[in-house]
Amino acid sequence: MEEPKWLEGLLRTNFFSICPRHRETPRNECNMFCLSCQNAAFCFYCRSSFHIDHPVLQIRRSSYHDVVRVSEIENALDIRGVQTYVINSARVLFLNERPQPKNSSHGAASSTPKTMSYFCETCCRTLLDPFRFCSLGCKVEGMRKNKEEEEERLRKERQQETHKGTHPPTHTSNSRRRKGIPHRAPFAS
Repeated sequence: MEEPKWLEGLLRTNFFSICPRHRETPRNECNMFCLSCQNAAFCFYCRSSFHIDHPVLQIRRSSYHDVVRVSEIENALDIRGVQTYVINSARVLFLNERPQPKNSSHGAASSTPKTMSYFCETCCRTLLDPFRFCSLGCKVEGMRKNKEEEEERLRKERQQETHKGTHPPTHTSNSRRRKGIPHRAPFAS
């Protein structure tokens, strides 16, 4: 996944603070992010004033965590492999990793029949369906890790290719001798 420039800013932004420009108005929560400007979160009124023709994502809340509707982000970013959920009849995905529930242990035995378990490749959170990641942030981290591992593997392969011809031959005339038989100089008489 090639990361767009705005993605890191989106994942690091704190949403749902009160807009400093519109403190006294309703709908003043900073829950929007502009993909063109790539800076701070802003409110409904700032959108109509400063971002009218810009691509904007509206961030929502689910269980105190930031989510974005799939329909808003799927055209701007490859979200394949990220677990989606239906919340208030809209399909959403979480922006960042969420803490594991305290009573969950993906290795623990249970009295329920065995079912297939799926886990986030980055944080090991239990997933409902066969996805690779629980959130957009985990996908970004997982893709970076995979890229680093791939680069390291390629570097080692190139290094092995470079040193392939520099090793001495493994079979010499002495290598045919039987092991364990001492070859000493004859005694002087």
